[in-house]
Amino acid sequence: DFVAIDRAKLGQLYAITPPAEASAREALVKEVMEQAVLPTTPGRASVEAPLHDSLAARYVVHTHPAVVNGLTCGKDGRAACQTLFGKALWLDYIDPGYTLCMEVRKQIQQYKAANGCEPSLIFLKNHGVFVAADNPEAIRKLYAEVISTLQHHYKKAGVSCELKMGALPDAATVEAAKETIRQAFADGNLCLSVGGAVPLASGPVTPDHIVYAKSYYMTQKPTAAAVAQFNQTHRYTPHIIAFDNMVFGVGPTPKKADLALELAIDAALVKQMAAAFGGLDYMTDRAREFIENWEVESYRSKQVS
Repeated sequence: DFVAIDRAKLGQLYAITPPAEASAREALVKEVMEQAVLPTTPGRASVEAPLHDSLAARYVVHTHPAVVNGLTCGKDGRAACQTLFGKALWLDYIDPGYTLCMEVRKQIQQYKAANGCEPSLIFLKNHGVFVAADNPEAIRKLYAEVISTLQHHYKKAGVSCELKMGALPDAATVEAAKETIRQAFADGNLCLSVGGAVPLASGPVTPDHIVYAKSYYMTQKPTAAAVAQFNQTHRYTPHIIAFDNMVFGVGPTPKKADLALELAIDAALVKQMAAAFGGLDYMTDRAREFIENWEVESYRSKQVS
């Protein structure tokens, strides 16, 4: 849904002096944003609304497709961005939310002072891209240019934009594997989504991947003891389990299981495409822990039923 916001009230966010402690800071930001939501469209606005508000363009469209995140998650992403998109603004990884918003606002002002206009493209490391323009046609044109430029670079680097997935075993083998997982979780109602083997990422790729598929996957045949050990190590049960040439998304509902698998496959594609930019640069432990403990992302995950 779209949530309408009083931009003047939202603007109060930029003048506050936030607490240094992360949870207190985000609680204050959440309160200010809740007060800015217009009663005609009740709901909770995206945490990135203040960042969108920081641009004067009428339309701001933020996405994170694998074709873009191959660049933003690449070790050489910054340098490549300067070569491929000379007029774009690049920001190294910053925790989403208030901290990111305020840094982007500062960078936009500096860009405008140097170039006489705001950036139409903003790439965020291990995150995605913002495209800003005053009409939908310009947005579509900018995105087409970004995608075609990157596709040309991948082709030149000999990196495929398509992920090769292994074939699934026969139906009986798949069902036996599902039963193995349910027994390991001691949950006969556990929902599972299955795909063929792919070269999975081995760490946190972007915040979205953490939210829906978690940072780390179980890559062994699941047993009750193995699941318990995984839970003890990572403080969550696995959302992705890969064994016997299959990858399973695990969740309490079909949609959550499907999303886990979808994001794990996407992360594998990002890993593949990042090879064109020096290889995948995983998020740091500190950045990962912020996302894993952030109330905003916990809320967002709960909206998926």
